[in-house]
Amino acid sequence: MRYDIRISGWGGQGIVLMGIIIAEAAIIEGLNTAQTQSYGPEARGGSSKSEVVISDEEIDYPKAIRLDCLIAMSQKACDDYYGDLKEEGILIVDSTYVKHVPLQRFYGIPFTRIAREKLKKDFVANVVALGAFSELTPYLKKSSIKKALIRRIPKGTEELNLTAFEEGVKEGRKAKNTSRPMVLSERVDEDT
Repeated sequence: MRYDIRISGWGGQGIVLMGIIIAEAAIIEGLNTAQTQSYGPEARGGSSKSEVVISDEEIDYPKAIRLDCLIAMSQKACDDYYGDLKEEGILIVDSTYVKHVPLQRFYGIPFTRIAREKLKKDFVANVVALGAFSELTPYLKKSSIKKALIRRIPKGTEELNLTAFEEGVKEGRKAKNTSRPMVLSERVDEDT
């Protein structure tokens, strides 16, 4: 078993923290994991990506190769990386910012809008996304992701972050029941 996950967006969206939390959740479950990150020189607004490899065996290469899951928090992230998904890979996009998805099958959830409107804090959009990820993917238990989340967030923000996580779980459940998971063989024809 090996799962390659990439989370991408821009600086300031908590992309790296998401990857760290997912990797820590894998460790909690006794799995092997590798987490890498890259981001532009800008503190906010530049491209950012975090990759997590999860395996029940030794990991011989720590970077994501063919993605089992892509979480795209910006249009550029979706455009740049959707082609790296496996045929049966899962594409999850923040539909607040991703308006054109070059695939017919994906999960679109407005993470940032939910954080802004329901929680009054844009900066927890990444935690809403983690909740949805925990519902839409079979890789890790929700309880492990929540435990890793609590370990990594600033003290005093537990209630806000747990509420954001549960909003994401709820939205992920709705998306799972109303969307078809993405399959790469169903690419949108750009000429139509």
